[in-house]
Amino acid sequence: MKSLVASIVILVYGTMLVAQGGELRVAPLDVKWPAPAAGGVGSSGVAGTQTVVLKGDPSKPGLYTMLLRVGPNTKIEAHAHPDDRVATVISGTWYFGYGKQFNEAALKQLPPGSVYTEPPNAHHFAMTRAEGVTIQITGTGPSGTVYADPANDPARKK
Repeated sequence: MKSLVASIVILVYGTMLVAQGGELRVAPLDVKWPAPAAGGVGSSGVAGTQTVVLKGDPSKPGLYTMLLRVGPNTKIEAHAHPDDRVATVISGTWYFGYGKQFNEAALKQLPPGSVYTEPPNAHHFAMTRAEGVTIQITGTGPSGTVYADPANDPARKK
């Protein structure tokens, strides 16, 4: 039964690297990225996003940390999450802004090492250019995603 649950979790969230007892040591080459998909709970849901949960479960109460890898030339419309989150750009350049509508002029270029916040229910948007980006997000679940304009929600376009 435990292996069935783990398999379902991996299908839902991409890949989980949570170690027994909460101890975890992961080098970049240890990350087993899933095939690009629409992301999991707490991601934008945009197709082509790869999600790896490192700690916790974004769908449940409590601390979680996940890695997101977003491919080149990806645009993410304005959306919000119910939980308080802090993110760090690991690799690539991320273009990130706040507001209820995507506005390329309002994007700030965030190179590796940059940190930004996603306060609860604060709308934000982002994009990548010629290179993709890897970001690490830590939050306190349960998480979710609500688009400012429901017509932009990738889940509705399936």
